[in-house]
Amino acid sequence: MWLSIILNLYLESSNMTNNKISLIELIQIFAEYRNNIIVNIKHLQEHYQRKCIKRVKGVRNENGELLQPWLQTEYMDNAEYVGMGEFQFNRNTATINMLIKRKVKLTKFADQTPTLEVAGLLVNDLNSFNNYTIVSDGKINVKSLEVKISSKKAFDLLKEKGVLNAEDFDFRAEHTIYLDKLPLVAANSYYSSIDGLFNEVAEIKVLTSIISAHLKKESDVFVSGQLDEFKKHYLSKNVYINFPTTNEYTDIHEALANATIDSKLSYKIDIGSQDILNMSKLPSANKFLKKMYRLYDKETGEILIKPTFERAFNENLAVRHRLLSSRTKITKVDEFMKPIFDDFLGLEQNSVVGDILKKVGANSLVELLQDKQTGKQISKEEMVTALTTANSKLEQYVEKIYREKISPLVFYIGCTGALPEQIEAKPMNAEEAAAKYPSLQFSKDEQEGTFFAVGNSIISIYAKTEYYSRKVAILNHS
Repeated sequence: MWLSIILNLYLESSNMTNNKISLIELIQIFAEYRNNIIVNIKHLQEHYQRKCIKRVKGVRNENGELLQPWLQTEYMDNAEYVGMGEFQFNRNTATINMLIKRKVKLTKFADQTPTLEVAGLLVNDLNSFNNYTIVSDGKINVKSLEVKISSKKAFDLLKEKGVLNAEDFDFRAEHTIYLDKLPLVAANSYYSSIDGLFNEVAEIKVLTSIISAHLKKESDVFVSGQLDEFKKHYLSKNVYINFPTTNEYTDIHEALANATIDSKLSYKIDIGSQDILNMSKLPSANKFLKKMYRLYDKETGEILIKPTFERAFNENLAVRHRLLSSRTKITKVDEFMKPIFDDFLGLEQNSVVGDILKKVGANSLVELLQDKQTGKQISKEEMVTALTTANSKLEQYVEKIYREKISPLVFYIGCTGALPEQIEAKPMNAEEAAAKYPSLQFSKDEQEGTFFAVGNSIISIYAKTEYYSRKVAILNHS
């Protein structure tokens, strides 16, 4: 069923004429010349339909009343135009978002007094980030963009590709680029093999989960007192604005009844292995730590009831394997994650962590972990710096894999309702997939999905109900 529905969406939203470049090709041009193209933000906001639930700043008390933050943001300008945003593919849907960055200042909610300094740092040059969904589940969501172009080279290229009507270059002129008149993907698109990609990315995800759990309340730049001040002023440890937010409604059934929100089917396309269906099956680092390990005091032997990696910096604590009861079921996910945890924790030297880190160039953390396992004292500051650097390199490596190999394939499948021509595989339902690959675990939504065995990988497609705020509810997109 999902094939016919997605295909209908694709045919509705795409002009399949051969002389048109695809939307993907247009976005590549936008990305290349993003410093030479500005977007009419007011036009975009006026014609934009949100594809997620609107969040409002603040928290709700026990009575459901909204408590506003004591600070707010104000745009540094009231410009009609903003810089071309950065385009990002969703990792498991045929969705493309455009992330627009704008300069803002922090002011007091009560009297608009500006906040210029926090924890010894000037905060008069902050950025806000807003995502605009260009393509949503294989269907165009933003029909057109109003732009100005400052580069004749960019103008000539866009004109050559047939998306501009103007004859001569004029940097003062505003151009309408119609996105809904383009096919979403090129008919002759080619996609590289995905064999082995799931295990490679999953290993990195497990390791980054461990590192992130260590760094939850740590910074390689600021001390704890500064982090407390940042939190008080709604800033993250990376000095990004981080207001608490909540849904605009208090009761989802009431919101659906009065049409404040609506629902839609979102089609998920996941890449997995023959043992693990997708990345969502991997638990958090702290959850896995609690299941498989014990954190205890070296001197007293006292076991921590709630072990977390945040406490692993305490030199008086040590870790050991947990004695599992006969009722504890060990899954393929556990078998996949355990060697990475054992190596990182120094319980077993299997070189898996070192191999992952060396692949991304995080050699400083490799050396520190080796020194730690030999009993050498490592300062907390040195370890935090190495963990932070490694985490950044690991995330960049994974992002490159998704951007170049996984996300384009996911987008193609979600838009066309079919696998690319060079990928041959017969569809299976969940029952057939489970019979052939008994280690796979299926959620309720996944049980209604369709699955393809492609080499040593499993591609799964399933529908999930999602909610979004209707147009009437989004007058302000700040």
